[in-house]
Amino acid sequence: MLTKKKIITGLILIIGIFILINIVANRFFVRLDLTQGHQYTLSKATRDILHSLDGTVTVTAYFSDNLPPDIAAVRNDFRDMLVEYSNNSGGKIVYDFINPNKDTETERKAQEAGISPIMINVRERDQMKQQRAYLGAVLQYEGRTEQIPFIQPGAAMEYALSSTIKKLSLKNKTKIAFLEGNGEPQLSEMPQLNEQLNILYDVSSYSFNDSTGIPNSYRTLVIIAPTDTIAPQYLKQLDNFLAGGGRVLVALNKVKGNLSNATGAVVNTGLGAWLKNKGINVEGDFVIDANCGSVMLRQQQGMLIMNTPVKFPYLPIIQNFSDHPITKGLEAVLMPFASPIKFSPINNTEHITALAKTSEKSGIAKPPVYFDVMKQWTKSDFPMSSLPVAVAVDGNLVNNVYSKMVVFGDGDFAVNGSGQNAQRLEPDNVNLMANAIDWLSDDTGLISLRTKSITNRPLNANLDDSVKTLIKYLNFILPILLILVYGAFRYQRRKKLRNKWMNENYVQ
Repeated sequence: MLTKKKIITGLILIIGIFILINIVANRFFVRLDLTQGHQYTLSKATRDILHSLDGTVTVTAYFSDNLPPDIAAVRNDFRDMLVEYSNNSGGKIVYDFINPNKDTETERKAQEAGISPIMINVRERDQMKQQRAYLGAVLQYEGRTEQIPFIQPGAAMEYALSSTIKKLSLKNKTKIAFLEGNGEPQLSEMPQLNEQLNILYDVSSYSFNDSTGIPNSYRTLVIIAPTDTIAPQYLKQLDNFLAGGGRVLVALNKVKGNLSNATGAVVNTGLGAWLKNKGINVEGDFVIDANCGSVMLRQQQGMLIMNTPVKFPYLPIIQNFSDHPITKGLEAVLMPFASPIKFSPINNTEHITALAKTSEKSGIAKPPVYFDVMKQWTKSDFPMSSLPVAVAVDGNLVNNVYSKMVVFGDGDFAVNGSGQNAQRLEPDNVNLMANAIDWLSDDTGLISLRTKSITNRPLNANLDDSVKTLIKYLNFILPILLILVYGAFRYQRRKKLRNKWMNENYVQ
């Protein structure tokens, strides 16, 4: 029998247990991260950056209130991440959240700090309206200031924070150079790549000269899509640069496609023979792939001219990546007019990894080629599979000195272009090139964070339309069916229990 004394004692015990749980939880913060890519667990690279801080980093987060749920989740995720940063840094990360929409003066301060609003659509009382929303942050460290102007939903939040903190704490940036003067695109033609690299590196252009070799102050020399022949003495300078511990990235066009006259031909620069001496053979053939991009075909239908997308196998979409820091987290990269790569190590210290390969339905076309956009492609056109189009090399490449190289069988996948031909690239195209440069130039491990984000999981493009339709309907109907089946099972079970209870004879 419950007495007043027992009730009071029980309440005191329950209150005491809650107080003890709070004390333990406050001292030992534990959270399980069950996401596929451990999206909410700080990486070793981030922890190393936080532990190396000499002073305090102040983070002022400018986030609007009353945002739609999917966007408001960004604020919550950012706050949770800052809690992790503060705990792992021993209190060297301090933060404050400000709502710029509170008043005109606060909004003005946010914009002066470099955080501009974006316009989002909000439904209110069955009507759509636009709202000014702020989703950014300002970081300050030892008198220096950096901004994260916009934290995009689903973006690599840890990379944005960690790279900005690293940039603030760096006293001297690593130098990398892009080769120019041999028909290569200028830095201004790669704004997306340049924007990413400028966070951690001192990026400049470099041209070969006869009087001096490649300066050893450069950590990495990047060679993208040269079109002119590179003289033998300059190739010797590349060897000397590797022998001095420098790193080299080569994104080579061994073939070139011209859609304006529908032809494809070989490109000779001298780099192909130089790479062969390192055990890497970028072949002078076109890769064709059933998993590919499209070109727009102008067709007249009656009085109208329509632009129709047509699958074009010379624009392979690469989705077959190795488990390597350069390609970790990537999903799809479009490589226009790529060439296959064959490789064989030149000595027992050299290690070569195929970073990216074509799909299971691929092949090659030998130049010269005439592009027939209207061609009806069949399975017999794709007799090959998994052709390498990118490799990473490390080992004693020249004079028994350890170094690294990355070679791509396409030079255009990370180039935006210039003028009216400029185009916005998909993030993974830029990430692949930036990751390769990071692997060559940076030892902090931040490379693993650039693609650590909430990602798309599109259906495989090679699936038949009927299979895609079946999967879509299963995704919609199966959860409902499972709930109905569980409900029916639970109803029958409870019904049997009720009948059993009603038929039982209770002894008084």
